[in-house]
Amino acid sequence: MALSRDGKPTQRPPASAPSPRSSLGGRGRTDAAKAPVVLVKWYDVVKWLLERVDSFPKNQRFVFGQRLADRAIDVLELLVEAAYSPRKADLLSRANRDIEVLRWLVRLAKDRDLFTMRQYGFACKGLTECGRMLGGWLKQSAAKEGTADAPTPPPF
Repeated sequence: MALSRDGKPTQRPPASAPSPRSSLGGRGRTDAAKAPVVLVKWYDVVKWLLERVDSFPKNQRFVFGQRLADRAIDVLELLVEAAYSPRKADLLSRANRDIEVLRWLVRLAKDRDLFTMRQYGFACKGLTECGRMLGGWLKQSAAKEGTADAPTPPPF
């Protein structure tokens, strides 16, 4: 038994216990440090967005707020699947479309006064940052897989 700085005994977990950051007890890639950066950033966006949805008025929370929350969680699930899938382009393309829908839903929330301008700006910044990262990942994956799912620049 180890002692703390003030001389009181402290308990340590057994040596065979899994790391608190790993839900699989050391099997697989579950640490945030090994996850794609866009997945970690999207997790933060989703967490923030869910906290905002919880503060929506009751008449908006269960209709509009649920759509926002469901779409954001769907993107999170798609990113996790893509992180472990050998064929990423289709999953990333779906996530990219869902982020675009979320941009419009967030804009609608701001227009309905469910988000302040400051909250709207923060949400747009997170959506844009993750969207750019996702677009780069999609382009790279589509090139590796030889698919036409990669976003192409406008022809002008």
